[in-house]
Amino acid sequence: MDNDKPRLAIDMDEVLADTHYKFLTLFHRDFGIPMDLHQEPGKELHENLPEEINGQWELYVNEKGFFRDIPPMPYAIDTVKALSEKYNVYIVSAAMEFRNSLEDKFDWLGEYFPFIEWTNILFTGDKIISANILIDDRTRNLKNFNGRKLLFTSPHNLLFKEYERVNNWQEVAELLL
Repeated sequence: MDNDKPRLAIDMDEVLADTHYKFLTLFHRDFGIPMDLHQEPGKELHENLPEEINGQWELYVNEKGFFRDIPPMPYAIDTVKALSEKYNVYIVSAAMEFRNSLEDKFDWLGEYFPFIEWTNILFTGDKIISANILIDDRTRNLKNFNGRKLLFTSPHNLLFKEYERVNNWQEVAELLL
């Protein structure tokens, strides 16, 4: 770690990992939900599903292996690799909520982001961290963060206007590189 570099903390789900796509794939496979499901801005994916299956997401996320094969977000790998030259990059995930996610997420990071040292991977509950910048899709994680807050766009956060927004990894690269 280079102490002269600023600290950049990056969330995993819906920021590095396309968890939304994984959910859509499973709902399509199991219930025939269209992959291009219209999602009302500001609502969670499951809130846009028929009521009788909107609790299914909890079963999915608690399955061993759910977090292991999620595709990375487009351009995330190359952008984070470039960012790691300029920043001390930390991956910060609220993995404690889903017991089986710890090993899956650690192995996923090893596959897609092997240049991130294990010492820079933080699995937590609340994201009480000290960094210069936090990129996250959840406003609850940005709310009490003291550094620069970048809200990574996801359908559930489209109604929030009080944070600096990034829509994709190309925009992150333009802002931070």
